[in-house]
Amino acid sequence: MKKIVSFLIVLVTMYSCGVVTKGNDGENGTAGKPGLNGKKGADGISGNYSKTEKNVFIDSNTVRKHLYTLAADDMEGRKSGTAGIEKAAVYIENEYKKIGLSTFGDLTNYRQTLTFKNRRTKEDITSSNIIGVLEGKSKKDEIVIISAHYDHLGMKKSGEGDLIYNGANDDASGVTGLLVLAEYFKKVGNERTIVFAAFTAEEMGLIGSTHFGKGIDASKYVAGINLEMIGKTPSFGPNTAWLTGFDRSDFGKIIQKNLVGTGYQLFPDPYKKFNLFFRSDNASLARLGVPSHTFSTTPIDVDPDYHKLTDESETLNMTIITQTIQAVAKGTKSIINGTDTPTRVVIKE
Repeated sequence: MKKIVSFLIVLVTMYSCGVVTKGNDGENGTAGKPGLNGKKGADGISGNYSKTEKNVFIDSNTVRKHLYTLAADDMEGRKSGTAGIEKAAVYIENEYKKIGLSTFGDLTNYRQTLTFKNRRTKEDITSSNIIGVLEGKSKKDEIVIISAHYDHLGMKKSGEGDLIYNGANDDASGVTGLLVLAEYFKKVGNERTIVFAAFTAEEMGLIGSTHFGKGIDASKYVAGINLEMIGKTPSFGPNTAWLTGFDRSDFGKIIQKNLVGTGYQLFPDPYKKFNLFFRSDNASLARLGVPSHTFSTTPIDVDPDYHKLTDESETLNMTIITQTIQAVAKGTKSIINGTDTPTRVVIKE
């Protein structure tokens, strides 16, 4: 009997300490890698967790599913106004429903539909931002927005072989992070309200996020967390990411403080000449004063796949994406729970 009891105790202990990331990862990835600091914490980030975070995992199987679906050939490059981006919109909507997000403002569904002119062809395009909400508890009137753009470049008009701009890193990886974080915060809770926005027409000039910004009271938005191209190893090395507009508010310093001890580091954007702070959807809210910044991991100056037909899922590393999402969850936790409030952004173009 003692042997049986001892065996059961060992079995339960092994089960309760399951690793954080599961399944085979992408190219150069590592199967079953644990949390950021090497410990197998139930929050997927560190060895310590609260009761509400117990057994809440951010794992690479879910990351892989979202990424490979959004960057699949049948999405046809997700160009705004096409059948391909409509498939992506339906997928995101269905994930919001599964997670249990509510609709935004006075919308009757997750779609904020807009019509705009293509700046090149002058044709009218109708597309939608896909927006879901997790209402906060003690500070529901204070809002944090988590965003990523789900559109890309579509298809090459002629030629042989591969003609699809799949946009796996740009920005199916960011939308993957958006969906995983929505599921995570639904489970662990949030004091401030979180708006999850998958923006359309970023590639056409930040059109979806600009439209969104025109309809909000920016004073209620305390922070913007934008995810863009988080699937490759940064120039700073493994377990790092960089943040645009680092010196425009103290948002980045708050994230750095919260990541101390995790083994993950956040750095200021090293690519100043590219003016990246104004080239992703964070800019639409930053112009309104919201401390809205973009997380990225891609060495954009040497990336061979940026806006190329080669930007496919197989070129990305599931471990990098998973650990970056974990770091964003950990790094922004104090903002989402209302203990930290970033300073308003300073615009100096």
